[in-house]
Amino acid sequence: MSETFSRACKMKTLHKSFVDQEFKHVKKRIQEILMKPPTEITKDEKDILKRYKNLVKLVQSQRKNQSLRKEREQEIEDDINTLRFKCSQLVELIRSSKHIVLYTGAGISTSASIPDYRGPNGVWTRIKNGHNTPDVNDLVFSEPTFTHMAIVSLVQQDIVKHVVSQNCDGLHLRSGIPANRLSEIHGNMYIEVCRNCKTSYIRSFDVTEKTALRRHETGRRCHRCPSNVGKLIDTIVHFGEKGKLKHPLQWEAAANEAQKADLIICMGSSLKILRKYACLWPRNKKTNKLVIINLQWTPKDSQATIKINGKCDMVMTELMTMLNIPVIPYEKDNDYVYRNSIPLRSDEEFTCNRIRLEQLFKNEIDYEKINTMQPAWFGKGVRKK
Repeated sequence: MSETFSRACKMKTLHKSFVDQEFKHVKKRIQEILMKPPTEITKDEKDILKRYKNLVKLVQSQRKNQSLRKEREQEIEDDINTLRFKCSQLVELIRSSKHIVLYTGAGISTSASIPDYRGPNGVWTRIKNGHNTPDVNDLVFSEPTFTHMAIVSLVQQDIVKHVVSQNCDGLHLRSGIPANRLSEIHGNMYIEVCRNCKTSYIRSFDVTEKTALRRHETGRRCHRCPSNVGKLIDTIVHFGEKGKLKHPLQWEAAANEAQKADLIICMGSSLKILRKYACLWPRNKKTNKLVIINLQWTPKDSQATIKINGKCDMVMTELMTMLNIPVIPYEKDNDYVYRNSIPLRSDEEFTCNRIRLEQLFKNEIDYEKINTMQPAWFGKGVRKK
C-alpha cells in the first residue's frame, strides 16, 4: 500500500513538473509573439494566441502592471509656476486648519546626503536592480536640512501640532523639535533604551554599530539597573519587526494626534508602508484633508486634496516665504542631541568605535582612520519606507 502511494506521489510530482515546464515554454512563446508588430505575426502564431486566450490575457496583464510600476517609479517635478500655485493652495489650507499633523519620510533627508529608498538611486531600487546599496559614511556627518529647520519653525509657531517620522537618522530631534511633539515610529539611531526599566539614553554617536535585525543589544548597560538585567538596546524597527518601545516611537501620541487632525501633510514618503498603519489615518475622512509632497506616485494620491511634485527643500522655501515665517538656520551649538547626550563612562569606551558629534564639531577627527562601516539598520534589514 505504501509503495503504491509513494509511486502515485512521485508520478504526481513528475506530472506537475512537466506541466510547469510546458506552461513556462508556452508563456515565453506568447511573450515573444506579443513583442512583434501585428503585421509581422504569422498565421501559426495567431493560432497559438487563439488557442491560449487565457494565458494571453495573463501576459498582457503582467506587461501592463510592469509598465505601470515603472511609470510610478519615475520622479516628476512640477514646473516652478505650477509648484508656486500649489504652494499657495497649501498656504490657504494651512491658514484654515486648526490641527495639522506632519508625516515625514526619507525624501526630506536626501539633501543631507542620505539616500532615500524608492527613488531612482534609492536603497531598495538599487537592491531590486541587483546593484550595491549607495555608499554611506557614518550619518553623524549629516546635518538637518532647510526642511527640517522649517518644520521646527512651524512647530514653534504651533501651526504643526505633531510630527510623525519614518526616519531613523535623528535629524528631527537634532534640529530642535521637542521630543513630546515627535513620534519616530521606526526609531532613532542616537537613542538606546534599557530593556528592563525603559530609561532612554541619548548618545552623540550612532548606537547601531553592533546591532541588526532581531539583534538589538548595543553592548552597554543601564546606569540604574543591575548589570545582569539592565542591557541597553537600540530603538530601530527593522522590516518584519513590530516596534513596542514607548520612546522614541510614541505610537500612542501619533495615533491620538492623527485622529484630531483636520489636515495631514505627508512629505518625502512613498506612503507604501505608512498607509498600512490604520491608526495614522483619521476615521472621519470628511473633516480631514490630505496634502502629499513627493516626487513619485504614492498609493494615497487619489485621496489627496493637493499633490505637489517637488523636492522638499524647494517646496518648503516657497511655503515659508508665502507664510512669512522666518527659518532659523541649523547651528551646531544648538544641536539637541549634542547638548543633551549622555557621555560614555570610562569602562564603556571600548563599546563604541563610532565618530561622535563632539569630535566632529571640535574638529578632532583623524579622517584617515574614519570607520566607514554603514549603520546596521541601513540595508536589507531595515524597515522599507
